[in-house]
Amino acid sequence: MTTATPLGLGIVGTGNIAGGYARDAVTHPEIRLVSVTDIDIDRATAFAAEHGTRIDPSLDDLLANPEVDIVVNLTVHQAHFDVTRRALEAGRHVYSEKPLALSGADAHALADVAVERGVRLGCSPSTFLGEAQQTAAAWVRSGRLGTVRAIYCEVPWGRIETWHPAPAPFYDVGALVDVGVYPLTLVTTMLGPATSVRAWGWDLMPDRVTRDGAPFRIGSPDLVVAAIELDRGPVVRLTTSFYVGQPATGRGSLEFHGDDGSLALGSQQDFNASVQVGAYGGVYEPVELVRAPFPGIAWARGVAEMAAAIGEGRPHRASAEQAAHVVDIIDGAIASIADGGRPVPIRSKVTPPPLMPWAEVALPR
Repeated sequence: MTTATPLGLGIVGTGNIAGGYARDAVTHPEIRLVSVTDIDIDRATAFAAEHGTRIDPSLDDLLANPEVDIVVNLTVHQAHFDVTRRALEAGRHVYSEKPLALSGADAHALADVAVERGVRLGCSPSTFLGEAQQTAAAWVRSGRLGTVRAIYCEVPWGRIETWHPAPAPFYDVGALVDVGVYPLTLVTTMLGPATSVRAWGWDLMPDRVTRDGAPFRIGSPDLVVAAIELDRGPVVRLTTSFYVGQPATGRGSLEFHGDDGSLALGSQQDFNASVQVGAYGGVYEPVELVRAPFPGIAWARGVAEMAAAIGEGRPHRASAEQAAHVVDIIDGAIASIADGGRPVPIRSKVTPPPLMPWAEVALPR
C-alpha cells in the first residue's frame, strides 16, 4: 500500500489508545502524524512532546490546519458523532474509533455526509486486516469448512474500573457497544450482513467503585447474550461482559463451525493470534498464517489502508457502511433486550470487503 505523498493525520483525543496509533503510524509510508488536539491541553502537550508533533489548541484549529488530510477521531464514544460530523463538513477525510456513532441513524447520516462532501469516512475496528484474522477469513471463504452454520463469539472483557481511571462512560454505552463491535465486525466482514438479532441483558453487578474510591452505578447491562442471523444462514452466538474477565477462558475468541470442520481464532484483536482448524469429530491443529504477523495490534493499519485507497482511487476496506451496519446490529440488540428478547430485523446491507492482496494469494484451495 503506497501513496505518492504521505497523508497528514490530525489526532483528536490523546487518551489511552492514541499512543498506539501514533507509534504505529510511523511504520506506514502512506501516513504521517502532523498534529494533535485534546480538551485537556496538558495531556495534549505531553503527548505531542512524546511523539514529536504539533499541537492545535482546538478542533477548529486542527480543521484549519492545511497539513491535516485525515482526522483521526479518538474521542470518547459519546463525542464521536459530533467530532466526525464537523470534520467531514470541513472537507476532511475521517477515520473514527469505534463505534461510528451511538445510533444507526447517526452512523448512516455520517456516511451520507461523507458522500455529499466527497471525502472518505473509515472506522475501527480494523482488526479484520490482521494476519491472523485474514488467515481465518481466507479459510472460511475457501469453503474448506463446508457450509458454516454456527459461529461462537466470546468477549468477557472484565471490570473496566480495575484498570481505567474513568470507567463510567464505558458502562454508559455498555459492553456490546465497546467490545461487541469486534466480533460483529469480524463476522460481517468475513461472511456478510446480519438480517436479525435477538438479545438478553443482565445487570450482574450494578454498583461499582473507581480506582480512587468513588462509587458509581453502571448505565447498561454488564452481561449480554445475543443471537444474530446472517444473510446467508449462519447463526452467531455472541456473549459480551463487563463483569466476567480473567481468568475466564476464551477472552476474545471466535469459532466458525461448518459441516466439514471448524476454525478457532484465538483472539479477535491480536494480529499474531493462533488460528486452528479441525475436521468434524477430530481435534484442532494449528495452521500457518498467510504471512509473518504484526505482534499485537497495528492500530493505524486501517487508517493507512484508507490512505492507500485514496491514493489508488479504490474503496477502502474499513468503510463507513460496514461500521454503520454494525451499529444497526447493536441498535437491534438493545431494542430486543428492552422487549424481552424478541427478534429485531436488520434492514441495512453491506458487501464484505475483499481480502488483503497478501491474503488473497494465500487463499487455501
